[in-house]
Amino acid sequence: MSPTLSAYAAIFGIAAGSTFLLTFVTRRLAIRFGAVVMPDERKIHTRPLPTSGASLFLGFLAAMAVASRIDGFAPVFAGSSEPLAVVLGGSVIFAVGMLDDLLEVSAPAKLAGIVLAGSVLSTLGVVMVFFRIPFLDLVGISPDLAPLVTVLWVAGMANAVNLIDGLDGLAAGIVAIAAGAFFLYTIQLGPDRAGLLSETSIGPLLAVIACGICIGFLPHNFHPARIQMGDAGALFLGLLMAAATLVVGGRTDQPFSGQTYFFFAPIFIPFFILGVPILDTAFAIIRRSGRFAVADKGHLHHRLMFLGHGQRRSVAILWAWTAILSGIALFPAYTKKGNAAIPFALLALGVLLYTFFSPGVRRPPGELSDDPPGEATDRATTFAATPQPAPPEVAPVSGREID
Repeated sequence: MSPTLSAYAAIFGIAAGSTFLLTFVTRRLAIRFGAVVMPDERKIHTRPLPTSGASLFLGFLAAMAVASRIDGFAPVFAGSSEPLAVVLGGSVIFAVGMLDDLLEVSAPAKLAGIVLAGSVLSTLGVVMVFFRIPFLDLVGISPDLAPLVTVLWVAGMANAVNLIDGLDGLAAGIVAIAAGAFFLYTIQLGPDRAGLLSETSIGPLLAVIACGICIGFLPHNFHPARIQMGDAGALFLGLLMAAATLVVGGRTDQPFSGQTYFFFAPIFIPFFILGVPILDTAFAIIRRSGRFAVADKGHLHHRLMFLGHGQRRSVAILWAWTAILSGIALFPAYTKKGNAAIPFALLALGVLLYTFFSPGVRRPPGELSDDPPGEATDRATTFAATPQPAPPEVAPVSGREID
């Protein structure tokens, strides 16, 4: 029997509820063990902030454990190594992220950990079989290349989510919206609808859990945040979305409305948001002339704040952007109409995005801000300054001072 919507709702509730409660505990532990990020010129927050994505990972484990005991999910767990693959791969990438949050490991070491996590998925059966080239054709992937493509997909997704974790609640909210939309999409592919997705697929379950743990984390992470997910949480969420898309979009060669968009959405949406972006980044590399590794505040979420929006409004705008993108693709999936218009609608939204948030657009600092008077002006002044000032000296703080 296939899982019912009530069974998925129960798993969503377990994921959200357990993550919400566990975050109280993990925040205290983060403070005790020194997992606290200090403010500097690259960060938005102005006070020490505990960093831990442990509640997201533990919420995922709790939801998976409960799902394994529900009869409707028996086909997903019976005789399949995919649930074990996601648990083990998730454990590896979470450990890599947590180590980076605590010790700041080198980029090559972190990438090696991500490759290991992707390799675990591939070894235990979570691999890409078909790759969709937008507007062109479907490509079958040979067994020899499948592990490599799978690892590259995991690395791309994980880094995409990690890159948009720049404002309070931004990454968690975007992944929640994207995962929720992806779940609604998989329902249309299921055995009771289009019949393109088997009842044994773990994709819908991963999507609903990813959405649930993000919703449970958001009350603690939305501005003003009391905790941030760090690399541990962001990389783990990226792996969940990568695994979900691998076992859904990467497993069927049958055409269906919106399939290309949802195949690329978890990596497509973040890079759209990062951006006005890709063009800006290319010019920024030329502008910095050799200082390629120096990060700046040129991403779209930073640009929104420079235009005078506070953190809450900037995040809400980007959430709305993500929801609109997902809604455009869901419309033909549910109505069987307008599929050909999706590329043009997305292109139009991209043009609007660049038009309104390109470097030439400016608003008076402090206007349309939800921050206290003066705070947006100070931030805009800081953003506009070139070069950026050196990070302030921050004295060590205790858990009591953070509270």
